[in-house]
Amino acid sequence: MKVIIIGGVAGGASAAARLRRLDEKCEIILFEKGEHISFANCGLPYYVGEVIKEKEKLLVQTEEGFSRRFQVDVRVCSEVKLIDRKQKSIKVIDLEKGFKYEESYDKLIIATGAYPVGEKIPGAELENIYTIRDIPDTFRIKDFVDQKKPKRAVVVGGGYIGLEIAENLMHRNISVTIVDMADQLISAIDKEMASFVQAYLDRLGVKFYLEDGVKSFEQNKKKLVVHLTSGREIEADMIVLGMGVRPRIELAEEAGLVIGCTGAIQVDEHLMTSDPDIYAVGDVIEVIDFINHQPAYIPLAGPANKQGRIAADNVCGRKSKYRGTQGTSVVKMMEMTIAATGNNEKILKKKSIPYEKSYTHSGSHAGYYPEVTPISIKLLFDPHSGQILGAQAVGFSGVEKRIDVLATAIRANMTVFDLEELELAYAPPFSSAKDPVNMAGYVASNIVKGDHDVAHWHEIDEMKGKNCVIIDVRTPQEFEEGSIPGAVNIELDDLRDRLDEIPKDKTILVYCKIGLRAYIAYRLLENSGINNIFNLSGGWSTYQPAVTSYCDMFEDVGV
Repeated sequence: MKVIIIGGVAGGASAAARLRRLDEKCEIILFEKGEHISFANCGLPYYVGEVIKEKEKLLVQTEEGFSRRFQVDVRVCSEVKLIDRKQKSIKVIDLEKGFKYEESYDKLIIATGAYPVGEKIPGAELENIYTIRDIPDTFRIKDFVDQKKPKRAVVVGGGYIGLEIAENLMHRNISVTIVDMADQLISAIDKEMASFVQAYLDRLGVKFYLEDGVKSFEQNKKKLVVHLTSGREIEADMIVLGMGVRPRIELAEEAGLVIGCTGAIQVDEHLMTSDPDIYAVGDVIEVIDFINHQPAYIPLAGPANKQGRIAADNVCGRKSKYRGTQGTSVVKMMEMTIAATGNNEKILKKKSIPYEKSYTHSGSHAGYYPEVTPISIKLLFDPHSGQILGAQAVGFSGVEKRIDVLATAIRANMTVFDLEELELAYAPPFSSAKDPVNMAGYVASNIVKGDHDVAHWHEIDEMKGKNCVIIDVRTPQEFEEGSIPGAVNIELDDLRDRLDEIPKDKTILVYCKIGLRAYIAYRLLENSGINNIFNLSGGWSTYQPAVTSYCDMFEDVGV
């Protein structure tokens, strides 16, 4: 059997290695347009920031090493120009020598990856405007920063790629401004969770402009100028486009393979395309969302590696299935970690999936152990069964650990009630006896069981107009430092003595810092014969950053 793989890196290289482990006699040819077949794509920004100092560490496998170990015919700097499905052959051009030739196949795996978004913006071809998709991109940025010592950079795109390159430019003492068309940073999480990130970036001195796209780029003497759709102009020494990617489908499209509704190659659960002899993996394919079971485009390195292995299994006759992508992801921004898994609230609304949500703010480890920091968790779940639909977490320590637990729970079809029972490792330096994941489960379970009704940060204004009394049960000092407009302060420990002040003919909203004291107040009030009570989920710690706009502070965006 002769198998051709178009593209290396995560999906293609994984498929080639798995094929060889399954079949020693299979003829495998891997074509890669670039110079490197397998490199640490996700590590590229950290080389710019000199967190990774040796460029050799970016190479996961060299052409020579991969060929020797797996007996794969690796052809770098070789671009596949055409797939002829009738003849079961491909047309290739050797980019170094310039000659063209054909190669036949029995089975074909497409792993052509994706393009950076933003290359078509007018002026994007100007000098010192970069994308960061491969090793040559990275080396160009690193060389410019090393040699020219830029002072100001604009990063276009506030997602994971944008934040990673922004962080690493900051490591090089470059002032960074982030521009994004969305109304928040990091679209993988919801707006109120992104507000924690935006507040942190504000403290770091990072400027960001939201709901404002890039109209064009211009060279003005030695400076670059970013023209925004709002009419604003930002000057910079360098610009990096970190706006995400789009699938590289041209080969598949010209070959007549079915392209899915997301604009990526449609494959079945075996990763087979509409041609039974052609498979596709990685950033070029459309996947099934593990939560909502609908087509989605979720380009991530972890799933690409798994898909390469599964495609190879099926090529060799093993009926392996890819069971969907849930979008588990994590990013670091200086000391802060942001992670998510499953569907966010925006997706659930778009897909008309019923859900409820809860917010918790637990310590990263035992409160009496030094250097504890909060982990803010948003949990999304079915309001009736408690099935977990998604989770997001933001904090400074232990965030990725909790999201990994929640990602595993989702994959295992667990409910919020199961989270209560999880037995997780505990010692004071690492967690609390009730881990933040347990706490998220307790709070969500109380909601599903009807132990208390919750209101959310975005519902407060509407509730004020409906005969609602807002009671802040924090201490007077906490209340003075900031509170919901119109709230009355009755400290929790005084509440029993002041029950006669609570009207029984109005809606009562109780809140505290994170929701725990308000839950105790809720139970006290209900057991005292007062009804129509709501607890503000996540308390002041969720409400305050969610209603604060940081990007509006920046007016002077020029020199």
